[in-house]
Amino acid sequence: MKSAPAAPLTVENSRKSSTYLRICHRYFLNNPNPSSFRRSVKPKLRFYSKFPLLSKSNKLQKIVSKSNGETPEELSLADFPGGPKAFEICAKFCYGITVTLNPYNVVAGRCAAEYLEMTEEIERGNLVLKIEIFLNSSILRNWKDSIIVLQTAKSLLPWSENLKIVGRCIDSIASKTSVDPTLITWSYTNNRKLASLDKNILPNGVKCPKDWWVEDICELDINLYKRVMVAIKSKGRMDGAVIGEALKTYAVRWLPDSVDALLSEVHVLRNKCLVETIICLLPSDKGISCACSFLLKLLKVAIFIGADDSSREDLIRSIGLKLDEASVEDLLIPARPPQVGIYDIDLVQLLVDRFVENEKSDVDLKISGKNCKNDSDFVLGSGPWMKVGKVIDGYLAAIAYDPNLSSSSFIKLSQSIPDLLGLFMMDCTLPLTSI
Repeated sequence: MKSAPAAPLTVENSRKSSTYLRICHRYFLNNPNPSSFRRSVKPKLRFYSKFPLLSKSNKLQKIVSKSNGETPEELSLADFPGGPKAFEICAKFCYGITVTLNPYNVVAGRCAAEYLEMTEEIERGNLVLKIEIFLNSSILRNWKDSIIVLQTAKSLLPWSENLKIVGRCIDSIASKTSVDPTLITWSYTNNRKLASLDKNILPNGVKCPKDWWVEDICELDINLYKRVMVAIKSKGRMDGAVIGEALKTYAVRWLPDSVDALLSEVHVLRNKCLVETIICLLPSDKGISCACSFLLKLLKVAIFIGADDSSREDLIRSIGLKLDEASVEDLLIPARPPQVGIYDIDLVQLLVDRFVENEKSDVDLKISGKNCKNDSDFVLGSGPWMKVGKVIDGYLAAIAYDPNLSSSSFIKLSQSIPDLLGLFMMDCTLPLTSI
């Protein structure tokens, strides 16, 4: 049985900078053997000459060997990864017909070749080896292609996972996010921020900011996104503020604006999973690197969709550390049953309580250490506690017209302000006590 020689390997670049591989055989079947397989991979039926397929596929050889020497007329491969198109990639390779692999079909081709056992044990230069070389030398070295391949791998689970394609793509993406931004130009990424710039006046080699990568990975589904972000954080080279910006960008991309869409039966479970995942991915500094307005919006969504208690508690703890950055509008969180008011004043009270606890702890540390602040920190009206006092004053004014507002809750929150002012006065006396 004559087999095709090993395919030469050539690489070309597309207009979109994606790397393509063309696998070409110089050997063609001018007079193919009339014996053929009928290969069924739903929903299509194809006829293939059996000898080229058998020469490179250990799987098909074993099927034939189990048929008592008689070649089966039809092979049913219902569980074939990638379907008919993936099989055609393998069949064309066996026939010596030019095969073009790109980031969109390389995973299907790799899984199909694995299924058919097109390995070096059967013939040197077989399809598994050629695709592996293409993946490692081209695809995984390219930022855009790595993301595309990771997206296509989802539909080919568990094959793509078992072949470590998913893991290799994630590691490739995570490693590239840590590259020095001064070495990256906008052409390297799919980031749409470039669209807002005047391309006619852009100098050659425009450099990217530190968060150049956050928009590119937003197209990943939440499970793959989580794995990528965990890999990025585990490398320990990414600034917490950039992580926070990435999470904010992803949330804006996928969380709907309207409450009805957020709570729709079709998407509520997905939205719940998304919010809980974003919360668990918050930077290890307990959210300090994230904007307070983003954390409060995330808390609002978490309450609406019924996120688990631990997720909400983590958010409340993070917001309490930087409540001084909040605005009145940020705190106007709608009440949920069984509350009867328009806004959730009890939640704001909880946030203020957490903030006061944090500030008291800081004051205690300063007293014990006899440390002093700069004079500029003691100007009346400065400091985080005074900012919180002003915000709460504005919040109380905004909700005062609610006819269903609990007077006891209103009074309790209003009395939190003197406590905040007391903390300010306590801290102002520190320079005297330290003399």
